[in-house]
This record gives sequence, C-alpha cells and structure tokens, in this order.
Amino acid sequence: MKSGYRIGSVARRNILKAGAAIGALQVASPFIIQARGEQAVKLGMVDPLTGTLSALAQSEVEGAKYAVAEINKKGGILGRQVELLVEDSANDVGTGVQKTRKLIDRDKVDAIFGDVNSGIAYAMSQVTSEKKVFHIVRGGHTDPITGTDCKWNVFRICNTTSMDAAAITPELVKKFGKKWFFITPDYAYGHTLQEAFVKNLKKAGGEFEGDMLPINTSDFSATLIKAKAYKPNVLLNNMGGLAQINCMKQFTQFGMGKDMGLGGALYELESVKSVPADAQAGWWVMEWWWNQPASVPHVGDFVAAYRKAVGKTPSARSWFGYVAVHSVRVGAEKAKTLEGPKLAKAMEGLELPPDVALQPGKTFYRAGDHELMPNIFVGEVHPPQGNPDNIFTTSSLVPGEQAAGSVADTGCKMSHPA
Repeated sequence: MKSGYRIGSVARRNILKAGAAIGALQVASPFIIQARGEQAVKLGMVDPLTGTLSALAQSEVEGAKYAVAEINKKGGILGRQVELLVEDSANDVGTGVQKTRKLIDRDKVDAIFGDVNSGIAYAMSQVTSEKKVFHIVRGGHTDPITGTDCKWNVFRICNTTSMDAAAITPELVKKFGKKWFFITPDYAYGHTLQEAFVKNLKKAGGEFEGDMLPINTSDFSATLIKAKAYKPNVLLNNMGGLAQINCMKQFTQFGMGKDMGLGGALYELESVKSVPADAQAGWWVMEWWWNQPASVPHVGDFVAAYRKAVGKTPSARSWFGYVAVHSVRVGAEKAKTLEGPKLAKAMEGLELPPDVALQPGKTFYRAGDHELMPNIFVGEVHPPQGNPDNIFTTSSLVPGEQAAGSVADTGCKMSHPA
C-alpha cells in the first residue's frame, strides 16, 4: 500500500454527480461527494502500514474507511463530506513525526489519528499539541499518553497498559498461578505493560522472570529455552503483530504448551488467525469483541454490514478506526465546530452513542484524562468453534473505570490553552 494516498477524488465526485449511487459502503475506496465550493473535512491518519504491526494498522484503516463511507452517505460532518488521508509511519518514530507534520502543514487536516506504535503515538502528540490540532490515539497503549504526559488535544480509544493488566491479572493468577515469565517488546508499550503486570503480580505475592526483546524479533528460541528452565506457571507473550505470531509458533514447536499456561494482555483476532491451532490458547483481553449477546443493541447489524462491505469480521482494531471517525463527528456536532480547542472541550465526558460504542453500558471519554472508558472483554482464546472467527469466548466484562483507577492514579494534570 502506498503512503499518502487519498480517499476520494474530483473524478469520483463528478461521476457521482452524474447519477451513480453509493449503494453498499465502498470501504476499499469510499466515495467523497463534495458540495460545490465547499471544503471537505480532512482527517489525517498515520499508521505502520508496513512492518511488524502492519496487519493491526490495516484493520484500523479499514475501520476508519468504513466509518467515512457511512458518514458521507448520511451527510458528512457538520454538513461537509469527509476525506481520509492515510500516511505510513513505517513503524519508525521519525517517519511518523514527519508524516504528521505533512498532514497538518501541507494537507491542512482538521484532526489526526495515530499511531498503533505507542512510541510513535507519543511523539505525534508533541506535534499535534504544538499545532493545536485535535488528535485521537486509536491503538497506542502506553500509559503516559493519557497519564503523566496527557495533553488537552489528545484523546485515546484503546486501553492503557495498566487497564489491560489490571483486567487480566486476576484470571491468570486464578487459572495458572503466581510464577510468571514475560516475553515483552523493548519499547514504550512493552515497558509500561510489564511494569503494570509486575505491580499487580507483586500485590498477589507472585514472582517473575523474563526478557525484553526488540519489537521486530523473529527468533525466540533462546528466550523460550530460558522460559522453560524457569518453569513458570504461565508465559505472558506481550509481543505484538508479526513478532507475537512468530513467538506463538515457536512456543508450539517447542512443545511448551504441556509445561505451562499461556496468556497476557492482547492476543488480537488478526494474530490468533495466523497461528496453528495449538497456539490458539490462553487467557487474554479483547478490547472489543464482535461476538456479543444478541441482546446488545446494534452489534449484530454492525458486524453483518461490515462483513458485507469489507469482506471480513471486524476486530478490535477495526472498531478503533470506526470509533475514531465517529468520535470526531459526534464531538463536532456538540461543539458545532472542528476547531481544536473547542472540539477537545466538547469531547470531555462525551458518551458514545450505542451504535458507535457497540457494547453494553456507558462508554465515554473521561474528562480528567481523555481516556475512553469501555468494557474490557476478558476470556479464553481457542481454535475456531463453528465460525472461523469465533476464536475467543468472553468470561467476564471488566468496566473500564474499574481497571483504570482514578484520574489521580494516572498522574494526568490536564491543562487547556488560554
């Protein structure tokens, strides 16, 4: 996929003006209908479309595209059609910052989304805050983004690492025991995730060993040998994307499933589907899950429509992208503007409507730290049951506020521009 591509064009708009109907949502290339002389709402998106996290990034982009097509079909944002501009961070901080500045300075975007990589998301936030541009972090989990380094213009959809660790730790202790081995990526996400796990494990009286490895590690043999010698109750694979997939495959090849349990924070739909059945196991967190009870409003309709438009089942990453675009819409309707400071104020405490939240209960952006407070789906990963995407069974829902603790606990001290 080329970086810097635009969704929508004058040619497409002319074709549509001639009478072509949108019909089903065109997620691969949503149409932009723009009133004559009216400027589109421009949303910029930075994600690692290449590299070890590319599958997760692609799902976020697909979810955002789907939302753009849906919103444009219903009249756009504040009566203006929406254009999504996507840039590839290539999983590199410098590139991510460069692309963010390009979107703001040259493309004049109204809001920025990004990045899957927590380190890139954090660096982007320095730029967007300086430029006073509204910024939603969809999939970068490291705590300081909405904690000690929170910013007035930055909101986050995915959980903090502390939230995910707090939600799953009781299950891991109950199912497996208190002796853990960590395999953790050596960057912002991995550091705060392991710190959160260790804090919770020590409270339970546990002990641990582990390795921190580069985010793009492909050979885990030395670390897995070390883990086997430690004889833990459970191995926590905290790697992400392709690195996590490779680790899971090697865990299976080493026959370690008979020696220890398996679990951790995130083991996402994109990754679970890419490993052998023996590695489709363990207790984990899903930050959104498609297979919810029929009594939960809108979820079934959303999943069916998304499958028809995109050709696949939506994952949590798809939902992140979907929620990001709709959050701008809902916030702008409340603020009656896309001006960064006013939009940010309007977003504080904003509750997502049920057809966007797509889960039980109240889902809202907490005013004090701008962290989304959703349910956290805790459960077991397993080989497919019936539907090929039915690889996770929810055991419990942990309320986001319960897992997050208080705003004071996060260290966030929000300051708005004068």
